[in-house]
Amino acid sequence: MASPLIYFSICLFLSILIILVKFLNKVWWTPVRIQSLMKSQGIEGPSYRFLHGNTKEISSMIRKIRSSPQELLHHTLPMVHPHFHSWIKIYGMNFLQWYGPQAQLIITEPELVKKILSNKDRAYPKTKVSSEIKKLLGDGIVLSEGEKWGMVPEMITSLEIMLERWRHYHGKEIDIFSEFKILTSEVISRTSFGSSYLEGQHVFDMLTRMTHIISENNYRVRIPGIGKFVKASYDIEFENLEAKIRESFMNMMKKREKDAMFGRTRWCKNFYLAGQETSASALTWIVFLLSVHTDWQDKARKEVLELFGQQIPSQDRIAKLRIMGMVINESLRLYTPNAILMRRVERETRLGKITVPANTEVYISTLAVHQNPEIWGEDALLFQPERFADGVVKATNSNIAAFLPFGLGPRNCAGMNFAITETKLALSMILQHYSFTLSPTYAHCPTEVLTMCPQHGVQVILQPYQPDLL
Repeated sequence: MASPLIYFSICLFLSILIILVKFLNKVWWTPVRIQSLMKSQGIEGPSYRFLHGNTKEISSMIRKIRSSPQELLHHTLPMVHPHFHSWIKIYGMNFLQWYGPQAQLIITEPELVKKILSNKDRAYPKTKVSSEIKKLLGDGIVLSEGEKWGMVPEMITSLEIMLERWRHYHGKEIDIFSEFKILTSEVISRTSFGSSYLEGQHVFDMLTRMTHIISENNYRVRIPGIGKFVKASYDIEFENLEAKIRESFMNMMKKREKDAMFGRTRWCKNFYLAGQETSASALTWIVFLLSVHTDWQDKARKEVLELFGQQIPSQDRIAKLRIMGMVINESLRLYTPNAILMRRVERETRLGKITVPANTEVYISTLAVHQNPEIWGEDALLFQPERFADGVVKATNSNIAAFLPFGLGPRNCAGMNFAITETKLALSMILQHYSFTLSPTYAHCPTEVLTMCPQHGVQVILQPYQPDLL
């Protein structure tokens, strides 16, 4: 009769064998099968490498591009996603890359983009985000339209505070990226907690650090399952920051003794990314472009002054700012805050002529679409706001998948109209009071830290607006 030790040894051996088979299936057999299937359909890409996929190559390209300032051009794709730029040239508009053993199908062909984003059968749900991003964004509660528009008075108040602060920088250099992050944080703080930016500054600093931790470790792949048992130093720092932020929110609520505030704090972290990071990024790149192309700055200011003079712009008339709308659209085309739209395929799906295997992530490169000469013409890499003179439909030749700053279809950014109005309001008040040129110290290096942002800030020289210059 076999001893218990033999039974135990057999069970242990079988358990280890099952774990090993599952592990190899995940990190080798499945990737090799998917790569072979996609290649048979004409979708190629860099070869899958055991465990890390293509993450080492991607990290190397990004480190190299970030190591030094770039030429002052608006071709942002090779600066922000050098791997996309390189592999599109080698493998074509659609290709396969690997994040560890996870297959990622990169799509830049407008017709396929339209099929993905306009799909109503939920064949392409949003990609499941990492636990770190979930912690950063909170539970994703969305503001109602009424709540968004109710923020406009707070936006005006915060803008007036910013413009008053700028009086100390007449003729001097100022980093507008830092300024716009303070501005958008101020709006969120006032709306969420009835407090100023300074009171919530510590929270926003911690949230900013969390975004940098995610960005710095974005292409760091671990052995599946090991994160449950072994935590890296950045994991520990991230968790400590999350705990401190939660405690700060609770203290703010207790201080005000308003139960109604609880609902707002639940989406405050989510609104940080959508409200602070995205808005600050968009405003920064628009002012950057206007500081380089001062002729368009003059045109936009003239339109604002003709419509509002020195009065605070009104919501009901701000939609009439046609030239500013053209400038905003062109900036969003070249420097879109959201450089990638992410979806996933949960079951085998037909995409045009391509059979996409289950559990494949689908990435849409908005930058590649926005800067494709076949769509936008030979001047696709130039700042030409006049291309939007007759609206987006005319500019894209009715190709709805050619311009994606707010996505497309059922998941289109619900706050698009509010975001445009908010941007027009901020730019109008700035143009009423100041002119600006790019500082000689500016180093051009667009990068991605959740949203597209300037790696070294954007320094401009501020001058009080002089009416006789127009």
